Amino acid sequence: MKIAYIIVRSLLGLMLLVGSVSYFYMVAAHKMPAPPPGAATTYMAGISLANIMNIVKFIELVCGILFITGRFNALAAIIIFPILINIALFHGYIEPSGVPVSIALIIADLFIAYYYRDKYKPLFESK
Repeated sequence: MKIAYIIVRSLLGLMLLVGSVSYFYMVAAHKMPAPPPGAATTYMAGISLANIMNIVKFIELVCGILFITGRFNALAAIIIFPILINIALFHGYIEPSGVPVSIALIIADLFIAYYYRDKYKPLFESK
């Protein structure tokens, strides 16, 4: 179980790290491709007005670094989960080509959360 955990944690961290670093590179180099017209363009225009994408990608970067280094993984799994759900919903409704990758990301995060299930037990205890 420990070897599987290390592999899943490293792969999830690398996927998050590559996605966020490539986004920041494209933004800094002004090479961000224009999305095709449609719902994706409307969605991206809406979240870019409030710079939400920069915040999301920064959280992805931090969580990717935490997963790769093996520090605070239980916390990183909780922090990144809502972002992964948003990615899955975006791909499920607007861009169906990314559904398999988004499902793989959620399964990897749930596996990490399952690995740390004992750390989450105090959150659900009634006092």
